[in-house]
Amino acid sequence: MRNIGILTGGGDCPGLNAVIRATYKTLKDSCDCRIIGIRDGYDGLIFDNCEEITPEMARGILAKGGTILGTSNKGNPLQYPVEQADGTIQFVDYSDRIMETYNKYELEGIIIIGGEGSMYIADTLSRKGIKYVGVPKTIDNDIYGTDLTFGFNTAVQLATDAIDRIHTTAESHHRVMIVETMGRDSGFIALYSGIAGGGDVILIPEIPYSMDAIVKKLKERYDIGKKFSIMVVSEGAKPIGGEVFGKENKKNIYDRIKLGGIGMKLADEIEKLTGFETRATVLGYLQRGGTPTSYDRILATRYGCAAARAFLEGKFGNMVALDGNDIVLRNVSENAGRKRLIELDSPLIKDAKSIGICLGI
Repeated sequence: MRNIGILTGGGDCPGLNAVIRATYKTLKDSCDCRIIGIRDGYDGLIFDNCEEITPEMARGILAKGGTILGTSNKGNPLQYPVEQADGTIQFVDYSDRIMETYNKYELEGIIIIGGEGSMYIADTLSRKGIKYVGVPKTIDNDIYGTDLTFGFNTAVQLATDAIDRIHTTAESHHRVMIVETMGRDSGFIALYSGIAGGGDVILIPEIPYSMDAIVKKLKERYDIGKKFSIMVVSEGAKPIGGEVFGKENKKNIYDRIKLGGIGMKLADEIEKLTGFETRATVLGYLQRGGTPTSYDRILATRYGCAAARAFLEGKFGNMVALDGNDIVLRNVSENAGRKRLIELDSPLIKDAKSIGICLGI
C-alpha cells in the first residue's frame, strides 16, 4: 500500500477541487494506494492535521469552488510567525516538524498544488528529503514556466462580467467608472478583462502610469461626445517614479504591503483634475471564489492527471505546466523564486494600443 500526500497551498482558487478529484481518480485507478489529504496547506504538516481522502470526499467536487482540504497563505514553514508573550512575532523554521509528519504517515511523496510561494517552499523542503510533484495554481497567472494557471480564466470571466455591468451605469450617468482587479505584481487579469470588457484605460504594474496621459485620454473622449469612460486598474499599478498603493501602506508580517485601494485613490485624483464624476469598484475576493469556468475545469483536470502520472513515474521535483496545448514538466529548482510578468513587447499590449486603449503612458 503506497501512501501519497496531497495539499493545496496559498490563496484559494477556482479549480482546486477539480485537480484533487483528477489526481485522486488517476492514482486510485493506477495503483494500490492511500491518498492522504493534508489540511490547510503546509500547516497540516506542521500541526499533523491529515486524513485519508475517501471516495465520498472526492465525489461531486468538480464544479465546487475553494478546496475541500482547506488552505493557508500565512503558513510559510520556513519562516512561520509565532507570537511571543510580549506580543512580538518570532519567525520559526518548522521544516523538522514537517519531516516528522511526513515520516509518520510514511508518505512516498506529496502532490503540491500552489502558487509561486508554495513551489519555492516545496523546492526548499526537497533538500530535507521530501519528494513532490507541483501543480501551478493562481488566479494571477504569474507562475514562471507555464503559459496558463487554472483559476485565471475564471477570474478574467468574472472581472469581464463586472465591467460589462458597470459599463451601462457609466454610460447612463456620464461617469468615469474604475474597476480594480487583483494581481499584485502582475497585470494579467486587468489586461485581459480590460480588453474583453471594452476598457478605455488599463493600468498594470508592468507599466507605471502618468496622470497626464490618463487625463488626456478621458478629456479626448469627452470632447468627441463620449461622456463616460471605463478604467480597469490592477491593484499593483503605480505612478511613474512612485510606489504601489496599500491600505495606509501597512505591511503584513512578511513585510509585504497589503495592496488595495488604488482605484479609490485614482477616482479622487481624476475628479480633482477633470471635474468628471468618478466612481471606483473593487472586485477583491469575488475573483477567487465560486464555480470554475469549463476551461478551468478542463485545465485543472489535465494538470491533476498529469501530476499523478508524473508522481507514479518518479519524476519528482517537477511541476506540470501548459506549453501551447501540451502538458509538460518543468523543473521547479530552475524556476523557483521567479515570477511571470507581462512583457512590454507582448502582442496583447500591442493590440491594446492598436485599438486605442490608454495604458497610462
